[in-house]
Amino acid sequence: MTITIQIEDVFNEYVQNENFSGVGFVKVGNSIIFQKAFGYAHRGWNVLNQIDTKFDTASITKVFTSVAILKLVEQQLLSLDDKILEILDLGDSTIHKDVTIYHLLTHTSGIGDDADEEAGESYEELWKDKPNYSVKETVDYLPQFIYKEPNFNPGEGCRYNNCAYILLGLIIEKRSGLSYRDFVKQAIFDEVGMKQTDFYAMDHVVEHAAEHYGSILDENEKIIGYRKNIYSYPAIGSADAGALTTVQDLDLFIRSLKAGKLLSEKWTNEILTPKENYRKHATVTQLMGYGFQFLAESESNELIYIQKDGINAGVSCVMNYYPKTDMSIIIMANQDTNVWGLAQDVMELINGNEKS
Repeated sequence: MTITIQIEDVFNEYVQNENFSGVGFVKVGNSIIFQKAFGYAHRGWNVLNQIDTKFDTASITKVFTSVAILKLVEQQLLSLDDKILEILDLGDSTIHKDVTIYHLLTHTSGIGDDADEEAGESYEELWKDKPNYSVKETVDYLPQFIYKEPNFNPGEGCRYNNCAYILLGLIIEKRSGLSYRDFVKQAIFDEVGMKQTDFYAMDHVVEHAAEHYGSILDENEKIIGYRKNIYSYPAIGSADAGALTTVQDLDLFIRSLKAGKLLSEKWTNEILTPKENYRKHATVTQLMGYGFQFLAESESNELIYIQKDGINAGVSCVMNYYPKTDMSIIIMANQDTNVWGLAQDVMELINGNEKS
């Protein structure tokens, strides 16, 4: 049985048991060893997902923001040590005066988030009292978090923070003279030829874009239906989440970044190196840095892979890159599903085949 068929079997298992609908992509070196679409891009008309279907990236967008910031650092328009209140006028906000760009990039700023996911708060709840279409520009997010109390002083903790990236988006606008979306499109998407990637509004007609579906559950947590996620977050993506892309474009992005096509050698190495912020787990060490997560063996501290993932209502996606084997595993889904376990199972299958 070929590796391609074995990988497809793993995906089919997740289709049957884990509600997977989307596209899987595996590439080693220059060879695509698996790519296939599953499920529906549009359930109402039974339109199937395709290899080139565009999906919401959710928080994978943060990596685009990180690269954009480092591009401005390269151009000497910013320094990682710059204090954000010396760049942005946030009035009488609760943002600490010592918060720097570095703190925002590495989730060590301590600032309050609009929905504190680590405290169990739901991002969807924000839009029950506030129309999601009222938040279109980066500055529109500010009232949702700049008056919240900090979790800790800058540099004294590590707590995942979405709104830190909203502030980075505003800094990009301030120093580049362009809107956040225009700068990222020109400096990243257009630069490496990501022709299927952009910030598309939910009320626009977008070719080959999937609808995204949140699960409706009964009292036993069984899926009994689906709802569109069009009221679950702002109608167009910003610096923390929401760009639309394809699996091929994400592969092009991560490989272009590694090859130095987006940043200089110095900053390419910097963004692809784990920072000192980390969280201990029983069998692995998870390190944070520049919007990425890095998974390393606890005992040897050997880097296993670089990951960025995304999750929202009806959105699940993961972009894993394995430096040792030059392998990428990219999975994008338009339903609530366990793409992390799926990527892990695919990785273990490939590693097992290599050892046998």
